[in-house]
Amino acid sequence: MRLGINLGYWGAGMDADNLAVAQEADRLGYDVCWAAEAYGSDAPTVLAWVAAQTERIDVGSAILQIPARQPAMTAMTAATLDSLTKGRFRLGLGVSGPQVSEGWYGVKFDKPLARTREYVEIVRKAMSRERLSYDGEHWTLPLPGGPGKPLKLTVHPEREHIPLYIAAIGPKNLEQTGEIADGALLIFPAAEHLEATALTHIRAGREKAGLTMDGFDVCPTVPLALGEDVNALADMFRPYTALYVGGMGSRKQNFYNQLAQRMGYEKEAAEVQDKYLAGDKTGAAAAVPHSLIDSTTLLGPVARIADGMRAYAEAGVTTLTLAPAGFTLDERIAALRAGTEAMERAGLA
Repeated sequence: MRLGINLGYWGAGMDADNLAVAQEADRLGYDVCWAAEAYGSDAPTVLAWVAAQTERIDVGSAILQIPARQPAMTAMTAATLDSLTKGRFRLGLGVSGPQVSEGWYGVKFDKPLARTREYVEIVRKAMSRERLSYDGEHWTLPLPGGPGKPLKLTVHPEREHIPLYIAAIGPKNLEQTGEIADGALLIFPAAEHLEATALTHIRAGREKAGLTMDGFDVCPTVPLALGEDVNALADMFRPYTALYVGGMGSRKQNFYNQLAQRMGYEKEAAEVQDKYLAGDKTGAAAAVPHSLIDSTTLLGPVARIADGMRAYAEAGVTTLTLAPAGFTLDERIAALRAGTEAMERAGLA
């Protein structure tokens, strides 16, 4: 199992700290550094900034939002970043959610699976430097009846095949991800539930494509906090968990709430959502079960973190992406270093 880090969103007042965390992860031998985007900072700019000031660590988008860009633009961005980084770029894609897709980008959140499949096909075709033509339900290239003609990407990526990941939560999306991608970006992963909530669906997609799990990167993001008081550390993540389970999406379309339900928290997930959508964010955070937080994070001293890492490896994780938490840069750096120490203690390094 390899280690990565996730810097999350840029522009929250911790940009210099985030760069320092990425540089320390590079020095420690972490495999990949991911950056996110929603409706603030964009991921490609952040990744270019980080890549220019690191040496070995890969940089990856977790995620580039599909409604934000035409697929040919995403291919251009991926090829450019791969060229500039000398082959250190990983392309992570996702459909975002209905509120962001329709509210921020003005793109209908309909048929997300079909859109993702077409998008991936176009991106891969463009990055292969074929002349780009495509006749699908959602995209037609070139547009018929006009002056457009099939064009070929002029940039040469560093590699013939840039690793492509998809952020997936629901069973159907996970299955399609196994079928068409090189890796899956997962969130709120519990080691004891990983087979039922994710891997069985990914494996079905791989089998549909005539493939095995060999070479497929199972890549969950897991918050990490170092300390002795596990309960206090878990409380740090109550607002974060409540936001996703309670307020990310609508009442009917909250993929994170549905995931919590599949992990056995049906009643608790409903309560968190009810409180959050009613404006009681404090009550929603208090309603998040400790066991849900503890099973989807790495909390405590190094020995306890090592046990958690070993459980993730045994469950089938191939790249464990850490989000090192702390109130100061020193605390985040200490958590980052604890990650490598825990890997060694778990016998995974």
